[in-house]
Amino acid sequence: MPVLTLDRVSIQYGAVKAVHGVSLELSRGEVLALIGANGAGKSSVLKSILGMAPGSGSIILDGKRIDGLQTHARVAQGIALSPEGRHVFGGMTVDDNLDLGAVGSSHGEIASLKRDMFDLFPRLAERRDQRAGSMSGGEQQMLAIARALMSKPKVLMLDEPTLGLAPIIVDQLIDLLHVLKGRGLAILLAEQNAEMALEASDRACVIELGNVTRVSDSATLREDPAVREAYLGL
Repeated sequence: MPVLTLDRVSIQYGAVKAVHGVSLELSRGEVLALIGANGAGKSSVLKSILGMAPGSGSIILDGKRIDGLQTHARVAQGIALSPEGRHVFGGMTVDDNLDLGAVGSSHGEIASLKRDMFDLFPRLAERRDQRAGSMSGGEQQMLAIARALMSKPKVLMLDEPTLGLAPIIVDQLIDLLHVLKGRGLAILLAEQNAEMALEASDRACVIELGNVTRVSDSATLREDPAVREAYLGL
């Protein structure tokens, strides 16, 4: 059974319909990419899953509908988002930022989770007492992902994680996604950098003007002439 299922999810902001009847499934240990141009509706899909965008349709997590729940309840059920633009708390230390992500965990659990994060992100261990706002963009992105992982999610959603990052950091991010999916985590990746998204993911959905126009394994989409021309510049 998929860990996450969206069934005919539509999102509307006032008179503007941003997403039209999106349906998708995500399994444990899988990276599913949402690729498309800026404004295609990728971020709106993530926000709807977290209860941050007005919409209709059903969202099912581990066999239970969560679309009627408030955002904090969805996080408690196992949904986590690393948002576009990172949005770390710049005036707080790395350590404090991680504390904020540990929803509902005991003091002992938080300490264990932090050890795991510092194993995954050695650079954060070196910076744990540093204010987040003074770190590089790549370090802040790692912190945003680690903060999301502190909630022990079943589904990790990443919104434009490569935005503004150097190629070497993008490569490190791809390696990280492979590690996390190897742990059985389900990952939903919304990414305008289609080349990176198709390399990092198992399957991908192409979203155009709020509609899913293609769904396939990522290797197949990399060879699709229309995808190559529209998103890979080939």
